[in-house]
Amino acid sequence: MQDMIPWQSVEADRCARVLFNRRGWPVGAILCAVCLWGGSFAAMRFVLRTLNPWSVMWLRMVIPVLLLLPLAGRLARCNYQRGDWKLLIPMVLFQPCLYFLLESNALRLTTSSQAGVIAAFVPLMVTIGAYLLLAEPVGRNAVWGLVLSVLGVAALTLLQGRQGHATNPYAGNLLELCAMACAAANMLAVKKLTARYNAWTLTALQVMAGSIFFLPGLWILAAEPTVLGDTGLMGTILFLGIFVTLGAFGLYNWGMSRIPAGKASIFINLVPVMAVIIGWLGLGEALTAAQWLAALAVMAGVGISQRQ
Repeated sequence: MQDMIPWQSVEADRCARVLFNRRGWPVGAILCAVCLWGGSFAAMRFVLRTLNPWSVMWLRMVIPVLLLLPLAGRLARCNYQRGDWKLLIPMVLFQPCLYFLLESNALRLTTSSQAGVIAAFVPLMVTIGAYLLLAEPVGRNAVWGLVLSVLGVAALTLLQGRQGHATNPYAGNLLELCAMACAAANMLAVKKLTARYNAWTLTALQVMAGSIFFLPGLWILAAEPTVLGDTGLMGTILFLGIFVTLGAFGLYNWGMSRIPAGKASIFINLVPVMAVIIGWLGLGEALTAAQWLAALAVMAGVGISQRQ
C-alpha cells in the first residue's frame, strides 16, 4: 500500500466505502438474490420434464422449512402487535402461494415473451405503491432508471423471438398481470413488516405457508416415488429449495428491509438479464448484439435508479 500512487489510494478508499457502507451490504444481498432467481429458470425447466409443477413447488417449500426447524425458537421471537395478521396473511398468500399458481397457469396460455414484458412492470407497481402507502419519495433518477430498465427488459424479452404458441394470450396475460400484482403487494407488505419483524422470520412464514398451499404436490409425488432416486434431479431440487427459495427470498427480504422498497424492487428487472447471461455462459445459448444492448440498458437503468 505504501507504493500506491495517491490518486489510486483515494480511489481504492472510495470503492471500499461503497462496498462496505450500510447501503452496500443490502444492495449486495439483493444482487445475490437476483442472480439466484436468474439461474433458476434452467433448473426449473430441467425438473419440470419429470415432475408435476405442484410437486416441484411443494419440494421447494418443504426443504427450507426442514432447514429452518432448528432455528424455530429464535425466528418465533418477534414484536407482534395487534392487527399484524392483516398484513402477515396477505403477505404469505400473495407470495409464494398465489404468485406461483397464477404465473404457472399464465405461461400455459401465453408466450414467455409476452409474460416477460408484463413482469417488467413489477418495480413500477411497487414504486407507485410505496409512494402512496409508505410515503417513500420518488426522485428523478429513480423515474429515469425505472423507465430505462423497463424498456430494456421489454426489448430483451421480445428479441428472444417467439417462444411457443399462445393458446389464449388475453387470459394468459391477465393472469400474468395478476401474478405481478401479487408480487408487488407482497413486497410492500414485507417492507412494512420489516420495521418490527426479522426478515428471516418473514421468509420462514412464506415457505411454511407455501408448503401447506402446495401440499397436493405430495400426493402427486407419492404416485411416482422412484423419481426421487434420480441424483441429478434431486440435486437440482435441493438447489432450488436451499438457494433459490430460502436463500434468495431471505436475502431479498433482508435487503429490502434496509433500503426503500422502490429502489429494491427495480433490481427485479435484472432477473431476465441474469437468465440470458447464464444461458449464454452455461448452456451455449446465442446472444445478439441487440440483446446485449438491451441487457446493458437494464443494468444502466438499475444503476441510475440507485443514485441519490
